[in-house]
Amino acid sequence: MRPLIRHFASIPRADLLIGAAIIVIGTVEALTVAPAYGAADDPEIWWIGQALVTGVLLWYRRKHPVAVFILMILAQYAWHRQGNEGCQVWQFAALCIVFHTVGSHLPAKPGAAWALTGILIFDSGAVDHRVLPLDEVIFLTVSFGLAYVTGISLRGYLVRVHRMAERAALLEVERERRAAEAVAAERARIARELHDVVAHSVSVMVMQAGVLRRSLSRRNDQSEGHSGGHVAEVLAGIEQAGRDAVDELRVMLGALRMPQDEALPQPGLDMVGNLISTVGASGPRLSLAVEGEPVRLAPGLDLSAYRIVQEALTNAVKHAGPAEVRIRIAYQGDALELEVADDGRGAACELSTGNGLIGMRERAELFGGSLDAGPLPGGGFRVQARLPLARGVSMSEVAG
Repeated sequence: MRPLIRHFASIPRADLLIGAAIIVIGTVEALTVAPAYGAADDPEIWWIGQALVTGVLLWYRRKHPVAVFILMILAQYAWHRQGNEGCQVWQFAALCIVFHTVGSHLPAKPGAAWALTGILIFDSGAVDHRVLPLDEVIFLTVSFGLAYVTGISLRGYLVRVHRMAERAALLEVERERRAAEAVAAERARIARELHDVVAHSVSVMVMQAGVLRRSLSRRNDQSEGHSGGHVAEVLAGIEQAGRDAVDELRVMLGALRMPQDEALPQPGLDMVGNLISTVGASGPRLSLAVEGEPVRLAPGLDLSAYRIVQEALTNAVKHAGPAEVRIRIAYQGDALELEVADDGRGAACELSTGNGLIGMRERAELFGGSLDAGPLPGGGFRVQARLPLARGVSMSEVAG
């Protein structure tokens, strides 16, 4: 049963419906008007048989156009051999469909040869066993000829559509190739500019900070004083931060020169500790609290969360002055909450219109989250972000 179902499923639905309609119409006529027109002893049997053969043949007209064409002519020959002089409308429509199929599914030369042969067979009266009058010959020639021409037109249209689809696919591939080349060229240009401008400037700053720190250290050793100790420590932090920036910039420049589909290692929330160590050398008191069970985040979300903490911490160090900065990372099952708060003088005016807050908010909204920033009632400033989480894998499961 299943092979039969699969077999019928492979037949186009339009052909199934056309064949079924021919069978139904032929059977209905066989049971109603066949005795009035049929010349055989049992015209109903011949009409039903003709309808069944015609309908089934139409099911396979696309797969075997030549075989169906020949069998349809033979079936019509057998119909007239039983004394049926007339051709019913459903039989004539089926013949036109078969001529159309010859034009649409065969190459031009063999299709034209088969169509011309079929028209000559019908016009000669070989199927009807009689000499056809001129008006009937003209009618059959025009009808079957038009059916064949419509098939040729359909075939030409389908060929043009196929060629246009192939051309569109090739053009799309070429467009993607050119776009990839343009992106690669732009990435290389950006890498060169970053190297020539930013990397050079940061390197000069690092060298100058190092020279000044060593000079202060020598003076401090000679005077045995402690006034320059804190300054030297701050300069050391600046120097280290600059070196880290240069290293990270080199990694990014290398990634820009790499193929676009290669992965670039990016920082995540697991690097917040290193960030605190680097920033803490500049003076502010920093504390980190992690709540909930950490889960493994998607790379893009992990990077955005790190950048939000990094930017909020940078703004706190820049504007809060001598203060304590508290960082809280809370895994709450369906959301990740990030909070950076200080108890300093705050910087609502500077931060509310700066690119830092805009960038943090855009990162949060990119993942369907939200970001709030503003002064605290008791003084200080707070940046709080909430990022939705999918069901993540806990770090304990990863460790296990």
